[in-house]
Amino acid sequence: MLFTSYRFIGFMAAVFLLYYLLPKKCQWPFLLAASYTFYYIANPYYLIFIGVTTVSTYAVSLRIDAWKERQDAYLKSHKDTLNREEKKAYKASVKAKQWRWLLLCLVFNLGILAVLKYTNFMIANLNGLLEAFGRGGRISFADLILPMGISFYTFQTMGYIIDVYRGTCRAEKNLFRLALFVSFFPQLVQGPISRYNDLAKSLYERHDFDTKTVSYGLYRILWGYFKKVVVADRILAAVNTIINDPETYQGGFVFVGMLFYALELYADFTGGIDITIGIAETMGITVTENFRRPYLSKNIKEYWKRWHITMGTWFTDYIFYPISVCKPMLKLSKFSRRKLGDFIGKRVPVYLASFAVWFTTGIWHGASWNFIVWGLMNFVVIMVSQECEPLYGKFHARFDVKGKKWYGAFEIIRTIFLMSSLRMFDCYRDVPLTFRMFGNMFSHFRLQDLTKEAFLGLGLTGADYIVLFICLAVMVTVSLTQERKGSVRDLIYASPEIFRYVVFLMMVLSVVIFGAYGIGYDQSQFIYNQF
Repeated sequence: MLFTSYRFIGFMAAVFLLYYLLPKKCQWPFLLAASYTFYYIANPYYLIFIGVTTVSTYAVSLRIDAWKERQDAYLKSHKDTLNREEKKAYKASVKAKQWRWLLLCLVFNLGILAVLKYTNFMIANLNGLLEAFGRGGRISFADLILPMGISFYTFQTMGYIIDVYRGTCRAEKNLFRLALFVSFFPQLVQGPISRYNDLAKSLYERHDFDTKTVSYGLYRILWGYFKKVVVADRILAAVNTIINDPETYQGGFVFVGMLFYALELYADFTGGIDITIGIAETMGITVTENFRRPYLSKNIKEYWKRWHITMGTWFTDYIFYPISVCKPMLKLSKFSRRKLGDFIGKRVPVYLASFAVWFTTGIWHGASWNFIVWGLMNFVVIMVSQECEPLYGKFHARFDVKGKKWYGAFEIIRTIFLMSSLRMFDCYRDVPLTFRMFGNMFSHFRLQDLTKEAFLGLGLTGADYIVLFICLAVMVTVSLTQERKGSVRDLIYASPEIFRYVVFLMMVLSVVIFGAYGIGYDQSQFIYNQF
């Protein structure tokens, strides 16, 4: 049941009405029932997997928390009889027990994700090796179910159990409350990956109907639908035409397809997140922002602080920092400093931890080599950029361009081109083909090929291009306004009431009239739904 389907819109309308009609004490239990209904409609078997993850995490979190409470009680009752070393030893023994339970939970639930998502990928690679070495026979692919949003809810739940282990949040004693945190239905499609302490603040509260809150949520939902069905689904036809026929569309059209896909991905993913956040907001629930105008970034490092923010912070907090400061890594760093010098030694933890993050980021996006290479290419670009910072400093010391508008625009364009180039691995889905088409973009580029007739042969009409140009101008204007003046919704709400109604009506009409529905409309899946 996709966000863009009529069935989902009807489902959401019913949930919204019942949410405010029911007694307030029933609001969060009703949301749990609605979330499991949503998942059941998608596929009844999905409930088994999300249920197992929820129950196992709940049981282990209580066990970890119980050891913490037992430790506090023991130390309190023996504070006068234990010396410092004995207290330290007791705490270490408790931590070891907690660690074993945490590891069990992580291996079990990440193991489920790995088996369902990566088994056939491993089989395909094993078959490739057997064929390469001339061995007969092939391993049959497994017929496995891949539950919707399993990567998102697994990472969200594992983040929760790690936070309980670290003591940054207490274990939820109510199984059903934890089940709602794991299964909150707007997030199941494509995130964000929420932290328990952030989402729980408003998820379980009782909410009164508030006109401003609901209005803000509806504006956000409409903005998401505008980006998804008017922009992303419209330009999708041209992207598919270029990507699916690399022999015909070469040179300049590789460049066009790369930029078109950058626009499609942005409108599709951010549009879906806008719908998610807007739905939650209509019910008074605050979901973490996942984007902060990434295409206004001036370098790749800033880009990844603005794009898919919750995923980036998850990998940073739960993979990068634990790896970079763990005891084996610190020993390796000392060894490297002693044998290779400080220049190399101090970089070893950063490089290895960053490699692990970007390899995991790539494989998280999909069980195929194009995503792995995409992740590692991000790693290479970021590390090279980081090593070149002294050169950047010398350049800016000699040339006074930092802070000038034209140079800022150049940095933004450079970052968009760089990130769009890396996204070609996502477009072509074949690593050798991607490298070949990237080179082809320069070696076969001829401006005269980009004619009006050629563009009209991509599956879009002249009217479609006009709509896309206007929509792009609107999106850029909104982004620049948000960057400079803050929330556009605040500005709209501060305007006269008649203006607010006109804006709302225009947004509704733009989605209804200019949405890329067409004959035999079949709503397209959100790109990140596959992850």
